[in-house]
Amino acid sequence: MTQQNGNPAPKPRRSRKPKQNTPVPVVATAGKQPSKKDQVLALLRRENGATLEEMVIATAWLPHTTRAALTGLRKAGHAIEKGKRDDVTCYSIKAQA
Repeated sequence: MTQQNGNPAPKPRRSRKPKQNTPVPVVATAGKQPSKKDQVLALLRRENGATLEEMVIATAWLPHTTRAALTGLRKAGHAIEKGKRDDVTCYSIKAQA
């Protein structure tokens, strides 16, 4: 099929299936949807922190994107520490004195 100008017609775009969402413990402000950065910060502030997989599921980002976001948070001044939970790397935000 071609358009009137002789160029081929554009192909219809396919939409992706949404990933399975899991509940994220984020407190939304009045009428404002929390950003993915807010979701990651909420996960990092939990008592046990968050694993990379938990953050990937919560944000629907790829693992390398999630790690880049952690680097961005470090550069923004958040003190993120790494630890282990059941032989899995766990990230958390240090409590400020």
